[in-house]
Amino acid sequence: MIEPASKEIARLLRFIAKGAAEIVETQSFDRLVLESSAYGTISATPNVVKFALSQGLGASSNGKVSISDAGRTWLRRLECTNDPYAGQHRSEAIIAIADASGSVRVRSNDAESPLAMLRKRKDAKGLPLINDEAFTAGERLRSDFTLGNLMPSIGVNWDVTGSGSRANGVLEITDAALAARQRVERALEAVGPELSGVLIDVCCFLKGLETVERERQWPVRSAKLILKTALAVLDRHYHPPALTRRSPRIIHWGTEDYRPEIRS
Repeated sequence: MIEPASKEIARLLRFIAKGAAEIVETQSFDRLVLESSAYGTISATPNVVKFALSQGLGASSNGKVSISDAGRTWLRRLECTNDPYAGQHRSEAIIAIADASGSVRVRSNDAESPLAMLRKRKDAKGLPLINDEAFTAGERLRSDFTLGNLMPSIGVNWDVTGSGSRANGVLEITDAALAARQRVERALEAVGPELSGVLIDVCCFLKGLETVERERQWPVRSAKLILKTALAVLDRHYHPPALTRRSPRIIHWGTEDYRPEIRS
């Protein structure tokens, strides 16, 4: 079998990645039609379809072709030209994080984020273990933590790029990094010392809940509850509730027949 061009394989895999497609025979021996009830049709050569199935990039069942996990991995590796290996093991998503200057869209790697995995998991009622507000708050803290270069370095960093300039042997951080550090400090101060530790472990150092429980010697399944509480407080720090009008302060007590003294 002659290996078809990567462009033709990618075109087929992108189509069946949307949903399983039925193979429709045509009068032409060198073309097949793949039809999806929701996404229309495309044509492909029999060689492309056979190659995808033989390499495990797709699966065939009841006359329909669908993409496999290996096929999705193949697509990610193809589309990440700068680092194909990282692209193969990365599951990226774009999330919007609001800061003082407005909303900023950042790229998040769901494959390495414990919060992303918790958001995908369901509880006994079928609800996500953490909601979107908690996830966004945790990713915002992680973004500032990373931007502020707060991750401890391993060994000696001989080539520091994009972090500022050197003066008298001391590296000056950029204003953006300094502002990010200040935002992290304010957020952790608002959460408090009792809850800030689990946020740093899970959101910033990307530790799993079992690892946090083992290192902190917490009871089993307790980290999830503590993390949800911490994320709720963190979200309240980022989005404080609107101030309500307080009742007038009582400045004097008096009996029913009390009349204030009017001084001239």
